[in-house]
Amino acid sequence: MRQAETVTFGGAGSDRHSGLRADPARVAALLADPAARVLPLWRGKPLVAGPARDHLGWLQPGCEALDLADPPVLLGLSPEGPRFAADLSRWQPAETDAAALAAFFDPSEQYHPALPTDHLFAELRGVMTRLSPAEAEYAATARAILGWHRTHGFCAACGAPTELTMAGWQRRCPSCGAHHFPRTDPVVIMLVTRGNSVLLGRSPGWPERMYSLLAGFMEPGETIEAAVRREVREETGVQVGAVSYLASQPWPFPASLMIGCRGIALSEALALDPVEIEDALWLPREELATVFADAHPAIAAPRRGAIAHFLLRNWLADRLD
Repeated sequence: MRQAETVTFGGAGSDRHSGLRADPARVAALLADPAARVLPLWRGKPLVAGPARDHLGWLQPGCEALDLADPPVLLGLSPEGPRFAADLSRWQPAETDAAALAAFFDPSEQYHPALPTDHLFAELRGVMTRLSPAEAEYAATARAILGWHRTHGFCAACGAPTELTMAGWQRRCPSCGAHHFPRTDPVVIMLVTRGNSVLLGRSPGWPERMYSLLAGFMEPGETIEAAVRREVREETGVQVGAVSYLASQPWPFPASLMIGCRGIALSEALALDPVEIEDALWLPREELATVFADAHPAIAAPRRGAIAHFLLRNWLADRLD
């Protein structure tokens, strides 16, 4: 698919300079560079700046707000200088909305008193399409790697506390010597078509009217093609024949790689798994056009920036080649 790398979080090609991670002295020198900047995240929310929330709030390493429990993670080297990410989650805002923080999409924003008033922590899914491709990639990487650190503080082999190493790209157990590496979970997401119609579904708890493509985690010992056929069959009863790859997207909510595929349906009848799927339907291309025009009375499109939105829009425009 020629448009594949224009998906949100993909195609910027930032230089991670992974070869520097094993050199603590070099990493320390990069952090001391006057051009170095750190992107703080609070509970997975990146710091964004400006009235439009359209760029990241990079801070100098010595900024008063950066009261960190762990060293920053090296994201790479940009043309402007070294770039790092840091978890600021132990900071407690003066006020928080517990209901908003637990919602499917958290619209709340948090202000740190040591920062300019136009710098706020915001849900990445709400600002991802406003960021430049390079900044979107940095934000996605930072959210995924810092989220992994928050949930992997103990050794899976012996249970002892682990420590951050390799500029944040590894955790080491000082007790048994085990090394632990960041995890990415592969997820297949399927543009399943039958003639001029596409298969859409919605899960329980989703925002009202929102429908999307079917998706599911791959299982051990499974090919991409087998995962596509299994997930569609389990969730809707539809049999899928030919499967082809379209595009992929890092999706750091919390740490997935969305593998976008096209599947050609061999059957049409629906038999839903009520645990996974609240509703599913076949939608003709002409009706999908009204969904993307926000004119459909019962169906809303997936969120802009998500690969489901990207694949559906390209199918609608006949740009899957």
